Amino acid sequence: MNTTIPTFSKQDSLKFFRTLNTRVNNYFKENNIKKTGNWKLHLKAIIMFVIFLTPYFLILTLPMPFWVMLLLSIVIGIGMAGVGMNVMHDGNHGSFSNRSWLNKFMGGSIYILAGNVHNWQVQHNVLHHTYTNIHGHDEDLDAGRIIRFTQEAEWRRFHKFQHYYSVFLYGLLTFNWALTTDFKQMKAYLKRKLSYGEPQSPAKLWTVLVITKIIYVSLWLVLPMILGITWWKVLIGFFVMHYTAGLILSIVFQLAHVVDETTNPVPNEEGEIENTWAIHQLYTTANFAPKNRIVNWFTGGLNHQIEHHIFPHISHVHYGKIAEIVKETAKECNLPYHEFKTMRGAVMAHFKHLRDLGQKPAMA
Repeated sequence: MNTTIPTFSKQDSLKFFRTLNTRVNNYFKENNIKKTGNWKLHLKAIIMFVIFLTPYFLILTLPMPFWVMLLLSIVIGIGMAGVGMNVMHDGNHGSFSNRSWLNKFMGGSIYILAGNVHNWQVQHNVLHHTYTNIHGHDEDLDAGRIIRFTQEAEWRRFHKFQHYYSVFLYGLLTFNWALTTDFKQMKAYLKRKLSYGEPQSPAKLWTVLVITKIIYVSLWLVLPMILGITWWKVLIGFFVMHYTAGLILSIVFQLAHVVDETTNPVPNEEGEIENTWAIHQLYTTANFAPKNRIVNWFTGGLNHQIEHHIFPHISHVHYGKIAEIVKETAKECNLPYHEFKTMRGAVMAHFKHLRDLGQKPAMA
C-alpha cells in the first residue's frame, strides 16, 4: 500500500457538510431520537445470533444426514453475514448503543466470525472510511493481482475474464480471515504504526490474536470432531459456512464502491485530494435498493452506504430517514448522489464495471 498519506481539501464553498450536519442533528433533536441503535436493532441482533448459532448447536447435538448438515452450514453462513453487517459493524463504529461497554461487546462478536477487532477497525474505520476508493490507501480495493478493481491497478492478461471468475473468489473472504489475513494485517499495521483509538502494545495485540484464533478453531473445528462428527464432514461444513458468508459480504461491499458511477480520485503531486472529505464520499460511494425492506433489514443499512460513510457513528436503523436529508442537501449543492433503485441493477453494474476494468487499458 502507498505510504504517502493523502489530505483532503478544507475549502467547502458550498458549505455542504456544515449544512447537512446541522440538518441531521436537528432531525434527531426535534424527534427526540438517539443516534445509536434502538429496540429494533437489539431485537434484530437476537434474531441474527439465533440464525447464526442455532444450526451450529443442532449439528453438534443431533444425528443427521450429511446433506442436512450442509444445508445448516449454509444457514450458519447467512447468519454469520447477518451478525457481521448488523451487530459487529455497528458495534465497532460505536453506534450499536450509547453504552460503550455494549458497543465493545457487540463489536467483539467478530471473534466468533473469524476476524480480529484491531485489524478490522484499522482496515475499515481508518483506511476505508478515511481514504474511500483511493487506490493504494483503501485496502478494500486491494485484491492482490487476481482482481483489478481500479484503473490504477496493474493490468494482467487474465483480468479480461475477471467478471466471470471474481464471484467464485468472493466467497473466500471470511475463509481467508480465519486462516491468513489477520496475521498479515497485524504484521503490516504494526509496522506502519496504524491504530484506531488508543494505541496498544504489540505484545498484547499478538496475544489476543493468537488466543482468539485458537478458541475459534477449537469451537468450529475441534469440538465437532471431539463430539464424533467425521473430520472431512467438519472441514467441508466449515468451508461451506465461510463461503456463504464471504459471498454475501463481498457482493454487498462491492456494490457500494466498485461500479462505473463511483470514482477513484487520485491525489495530486502534493498528495492532495480535490474535494473535502464529505464531498469525496458522495463521489466514491453508491446506495442500492433503498426501498427494499428485506435488503435494508438484512444488510444492516449497508445499502445506504452514502449515509453510512458520512455519518458512521449513526446507527444504520436511522439511515432510511436521514437519506432523504442527505439526498436533498446534495441536490441543492449540485453534488452527485449515486443510487441504484434495485439490487439487481447494482449487481449488473458491478460486474459490467469489472468487465470494463478487465480490458487491456490501451484498448479500453
